[in-house]
Amino acid sequence: MNVKIETGKAVKAMNEYVINNKLTGADVKRVRSALGMTQKEFADLVRVSKRTVENWEATEGDITGPIVTLLEIRERQPKLPEKLQVPPKGRGLRLWYCCDSLVCSVIDVDELTREVKVYNYVENPLHRAFGVNTEPSYEDYEEFLESRCFPRSRDMLKLELKRLDIPFYDPIMIIEKTGGRMAEDRFWVKVER
Repeated sequence: MNVKIETGKAVKAMNEYVINNKLTGADVKRVRSALGMTQKEFADLVRVSKRTVENWEATEGDITGPIVTLLEIRERQPKLPEKLQVPPKGRGLRLWYCCDSLVCSVIDVDELTREVKVYNYVENPLHRAFGVNTEPSYEDYEEFLESRCFPRSRDMLKLELKRLDIPFYDPIMIIEKTGGRMAEDRFWVKVER
């Protein structure tokens, strides 16, 4: 299906999605300004160089490509950049829970005070570190860790620990060595101290 829509600037041909197929440098600058971002911050958000953003904003011609769709999504979902922003690290330990290359949850942990804060970046509870639980306890966190490594009751546990060069059973140490990868799924964990 190809639909032509008359706008003040030009006739734009649309395909199966109701989104523009081009934009101008002024459009890029307007969106960046509305986000309250510098050119460098905006470049980081859309994964291009600062020079590319400068070129987009200075251009007199049409801009096409993935940036058009991204800015269209931003126009329709203005809170999206805020929802995807990683908060400053406020506790001693941070875990990134991912499915393939998608960050699903970020978990900040203060082991001394036993406080846990989770930030979910996906809607599907099956892809979140703690499922529907958005305020996990420290015990929930410990259970999560053990679910991402082999059990304490594993046959020949000492041999497995020796193979990993770990002196005793510690889920965080195991996850740091194995990435928390389990044979039956696509999830993994990165530990940041």
